[in-house]
Amino acid sequence: MSEISSSTADDLALARGGDDAAFDRLVAPLRRDLHAHCYRMLGSAHDADDALQDAMVRAWRGLARFEGRSSVRTWLHTIATRTCLNVIENRGKRALPVDLGPSSDRAVVDDAPLTEVAWLGPYSDAGLSSGRAAPEARYEQREAVELAFVAALQHLPGNQRAALLLFEVLDFSAAEIAETMGTSTASVNSALQRARRIVAEKVPPRTQQQTLRQLEDGRMQEIVAEFSAALENGDADSLLALLTEDVTWSMPPLPHWYHGIEAVTDFAVRVPLTCGSWRHVPTSANGQPAVACYLRRDGETTHSPWAINVLTLEDGLIREITAFIGAEHFRLFGLPGELP
Repeated sequence: MSEISSSTADDLALARGGDDAAFDRLVAPLRRDLHAHCYRMLGSAHDADDALQDAMVRAWRGLARFEGRSSVRTWLHTIATRTCLNVIENRGKRALPVDLGPSSDRAVVDDAPLTEVAWLGPYSDAGLSSGRAAPEARYEQREAVELAFVAALQHLPGNQRAALLLFEVLDFSAAEIAETMGTSTASVNSALQRARRIVAEKVPPRTQQQTLRQLEDGRMQEIVAEFSAALENGDADSLLALLTEDVTWSMPPLPHWYHGIEAVTDFAVRVPLTCGSWRHVPTSANGQPAVACYLRRDGETTHSPWAINVLTLEDGLIREITAFIGAEHFRLFGLPGELP
C-alpha cells in the first residue's frame, strides 16, 4: 500500500471538514486518468462524464470512511469502478457496426441511423501521456484507449472488464480487485483468465502505438493530410492508394459497413466523394490519428460537423476507417462548430 504524503494528509483533513478546494486538490491530478478509466469501462465519453461526476459525489460523501490505508488513487479508482459497474448492470454493451452483422458488398446510399443500438464512441486522448498508467501496468495509457481494445472490452461482462482494466492498466493486485468488487481473489483470477482470452482473440497482436512508433518521422501526418486532400478533391485514386487491400470502413450509428478494397471503393465513389464539399481538421482520438470531417451540402453556406474519422494504420497504410457520425462528438474534442 502506498503511504499518503503529508500534504495529501493535510488536504484530506481539510476536505473532511468541508473544504471544497482541498478536495479539488486531491482529485485534480487524477481526474484525467479517472475519466479515461470510465471511458474504457463504458465505451462512451458522454457516459464517462456522467460516471465520473457521480463517482466524485460519492467520494466527497464518503471521505469520512477513507482511512488512508490505500492511496488516494486506489480509493478513487475503486469508487469510479463501482460506479461504472452500476451503469453496466443497467445498460447493455456498446457496439460498432462490425458487431451487428456481415459487411455490405455495395454502397447503401440511403443507410439510416440505427438508434436502438448503444454505439461505441470516440475518445479525445488530449492530455493522456504515452507512459504507463502504473509502473508495472501492461498497457500504456494510449494503448488502453485504442479502438480495438475498448471495443474488445465491450464483449466482456462488467466484472471481467473491471478486473482486466484494474489489473492490466492500473496495476491493482488481485487482492485489491477482490476488495473493490466484493469477491474473492480466486474469482478475480478466474475472471482475469477469461477476460484475457476473449480480448486476445479480438485485439491485433500489434497495438497502434507500436505501429505508429515504427513509421518514419512525419509519415502519420502525411497520411492524415493525403486522406483529407483526397476527400476534399473528390480524388478516388489518391484515396484508394492510401488503403490496404483488406480495409474496412464503418460509420456508427449507420449499421452497414464495408470490408475489402472493392466494397470500400464502391462506397467511397458513391457516397463520401460525391455527397458535397468537405473540410477537415486533423486531430487525435483513441490514441490514433484522426480527422474531424465537416460537410457542406448543395445550397448550404458553411461546412457543418459531420464525423470524427479515426484511422487505424498498418505498414504505412490505412487498414480501418471508423467514422463516428454526429456533431455531439466535436464538442468533446473542442473543435469548431462550423467551418467556412
